[in-house]
Amino acid sequence: MEKQRFQTKDITMIGLMAALTCILGPLSITLPFTPVPISFTNLAIYFTVMVIGMKKGTISYIVYLLLGAAGLPIFSAFTGGVGKLAGPTGGYLVGFIFLALISGWFIDHFHANPLWCVIGMVFGTAVTYAFGTAWLCWQAHLTVAQGLLAGVIPYLPGDAVKIVIAILIGSPVRKAVRQMAIAA
Repeated sequence: MEKQRFQTKDITMIGLMAALTCILGPLSITLPFTPVPISFTNLAIYFTVMVIGMKKGTISYIVYLLLGAAGLPIFSAFTGGVGKLAGPTGGYLVGFIFLALISGWFIDHFHANPLWCVIGMVFGTAVTYAFGTAWLCWQAHLTVAQGLLAGVIPYLPGDAVKIVIAILIGSPVRKAVRQMAIAA
């Protein structure tokens, strides 16, 4: 069995999508009742996996995560460092790996069907929320109900909008990227 290697165009797309996440990730809106801000990181992940798929999209997010862990101020509110990963929102940051894997898998297998893409993104988001909320509850000494109120419920409408945006914009971009790859 021959090993599949990334080509220059694959590495370029991974880097571009990591850069997009570095741009969108710090943009956040702080809510007064929770340590969890409204973040655009998940929008970047939805878009990334829509355009370049599960494997490259997940690698792109892990690059972003490692850059942030190394101290670059690319997490919400222009923060960075390992302390952010160990803090109350660290579970969401790590949980986003599952978002990329799960939604990316659905997109890789059903990209022509927007409904399945939505289902994959919702499922990936649910797993991310479960992981992030468990960590938030443990870190902030919250009950599950308090964790859901602080880390899930207020974000659901915005996440639904982000999923729609990612599919509406990501689908034609995916098609254009694939056509350029064929022409190259």
